[in-house]
Parts: sequence; structure tokens; C-alpha cells
Amino acid sequence: MPSDCSTTSGRTARNTALAPTGPPPARLVLLFAIACGSAVANVYFAQPLLVTLGERFSLGSGLLGAIVTVTQAGYAAGLFLLVPLGDLADRRRLITLQLGLLAAALLAVALAPGTAVLLAALAMVGALAVVAQTMVAAAAHLAAPAFRGRVVGAVTSGVITGILLARTVAGVLADLAGWRSVYLFSAAVTATLAVLLRRALPAGPPPAARLPYRRLLASTVTLFAGNRLLRVRGALALLVFAAFSTLWSSVVQPLSSPPWSLSHTAIGAFGLAGAAGALAAGIAGRWNDRGLAQRTTGTALVLLALSWLPLAFTRQSLWALAVGTVLLDFAVQAVHVTNQTLIHAVRPDAGSRIIGGYMIFYSAGSALGATGSSLAYAAAGWPGVSALGAAFSCAALLLWATTRTP
Repeated sequence: MPSDCSTTSGRTARNTALAPTGPPPARLVLLFAIACGSAVANVYFAQPLLVTLGERFSLGSGLLGAIVTVTQAGYAAGLFLLVPLGDLADRRRLITLQLGLLAAALLAVALAPGTAVLLAALAMVGALAVVAQTMVAAAAHLAAPAFRGRVVGAVTSGVITGILLARTVAGVLADLAGWRSVYLFSAAVTATLAVLLRRALPAGPPPAARLPYRRLLASTVTLFAGNRLLRVRGALALLVFAAFSTLWSSVVQPLSSPPWSLSHTAIGAFGLAGAAGALAAGIAGRWNDRGLAQRTTGTALVLLALSWLPLAFTRQSLWALAVGTVLLDFAVQAVHVTNQTLIHAVRPDAGSRIIGGYMIFYSAGSALGATGSSLAYAAAGWPGVSALGAAFSCAALLLWATTRTP
């Protein structure tokens, strides 16, 4: 069996011959964006429902973060075990198969009779929701380098919209028909998208990697161990999404208690305040195509740190929460798009492995923020949560400042 290194020149020649000369068709980019948004929304549906799920399954406030953490743990496992398959298998078959299995896992959540089944099904939902990253890698692979930033930005806009609408849709459906309806609805949507993508996706090219599965996974670790840019951008993702998860995993608790005592619908609607994040993805993608990645990253990280100033006053003002949410979501998504554009360019032929490895950092940060914010809220209330989020944000800014290159 030829080694990964010995086959690189052959792959390069084949990839050059098959290299795209422009962006993918607009309708395919739109379908990618919708499907990515729908898939990743499943990871966030539980956030506005945490208090309700805690009451239904008898979980204390300090354990509510476990609902988010187990989903993120499944997501991290899927990123390492499933996303690299995009470099080995036909992406059309892989994407539609994962969506079908995701629909089944969502149905299991909706029908969960107890805590053990709920957590196990949520872990499976997290693992299979990584199909969104397989689609991001597929979209990047179908775009010429000069268009890659804006294509990744457009698809990521769908991801962001899915994250934002997840909270709103979950809140509305839970108020109308109970929390189980949220997952029943998502199962139906996911199954429909599997059929549409099966019809719309082009037949895949020959696999970029011809490695046994075990060596394919090992090569993901090797790629990050041998490339400083991948490690730095992965560490930035961990810290940035720890800050993001610190807010969204805990904000439901002050909003659902006095003086606000908001409904599921009202809490979910606050996700829409972060709609600026979708705008940030498009802007960041275009700036990256113009070679402004470092400037974009630095500006976004400053905004991320500043966002916790208004967020600290959430118990006193919902307007402060809205302003802080806009700043935080804009900053997080600008950094995220910049990271994905830069890392894919390191080894386009290993795009799925690189995106999957990078997103493991993302998932670890999300789990860290969810667990940390639950403990911080139980120990010190919202001021403790705000201090934790600010600490993650300032650490990300410091990391960028000490590792950036011109």
C-alpha cells in the first residue's frame, strides 16, 4: 500500500486536472446552506429548553449543562470518526446516509422515556450532526481558490442562521406542542433534506485519499501536529466557542427566572438578536478572498471581548443582552469563517480531515463553555458566567496577538 506522502504527487496531478475554475452553482450553494443550518440546529435545540428538560427528567441547575455537554461530546466524536470519511468515500452517499441516520436519532430523542435514553440519543444526534462539516468541506472543494472564501462564507451563513433559528423554532414549538414536538419536526425536515440532496448533489470524483480507515484517522492527528497554522486556528476556535457556549448554555436561566420570567418563545427569540452573525460570515469570506485574514481576526476578537460588557447587565436590561449578543455572534462567526478558509488552503486534498480536526477544537470549546457556565451560574450567578465568558474571550485575543504573522 503506498504511503500518504508517496501518493501526494499523484493526487496533486489528478486534483489539478479536476480543479474547479469558479464557484459551484448558486442553487447548490443555497441547498448546502439550508442543509447545514438544519443539521447544526439540532445541536442547539435543547438550549432554550434546558429548564423544561431539567424539570421533566429531574436534573438540578448544576447538571443542566450535561444535556449540552453530551451533545457536544457526540459532536466531537463524529468530527474525528465521521468527517474524515469525506476524503475517502463518495460525499453524496456519505451526506445522504448521515442525514437519514440523523433523522432516526432525532426520533429517538423525541420518544425518550427517561434520562439515560435521552442523553444517549442526544449524543447520537451530536455525532451525526457533523454532516454539516462534511458539506462545508464539499462546498469548499467544489470552489476555485479565488471564490472559496465567499462560498464558505455563504454556506456558513446557513449554519449561523440554523443556530439562531434553532432557539426560536424550539421555543415556539415547545410552547405550542411541548418539547418533544421540536425533535419530531426536525426529524421530518432532516429526512426531507436527505432526499433533496441525494437528487441535487453531483456524482463525487475519485476519493482524494486512498488510505485504510485507521490510517485516515491517524493522518488527521499528523496534519495538525505538523502544521502550526492548524494548531493556532484550532486553539482560537476552542476559546472563541467556549465564550459562545458560555452565553447560550446559561442565558436561559436568568431569562426564565424573575424579574424576566420569559416564555420558551421569548427566550428563543433572543437568538435572532445575533442575526448579525450571518452578515459577519459573508463579510469575513469576502475579506479573506482579499487577503485580510489577520485584520478580520483581530477586529473580531476585540469585539468578542467587548461584548461581555453589556452582557454583564443581562439581569438589569434586555437591551444590554441584545447588544451584547449582536457583538458576540458577529465576532464568533467572523473568526470561524476566517479559520475555515485559511485551514482548508493548507491541504485542499485533505479538506474533510482538516475541517473535521478543526471542528473538534470547536466542539471541545463548546462543551467546556457549557459545563463551565453551569458551574459558574450555580456558584456565583450571572456575574460568574459573565466573568467566565470574558476570560475565554480575552484569552483568545491574547493568543492571536502573540501568534499572529503579517
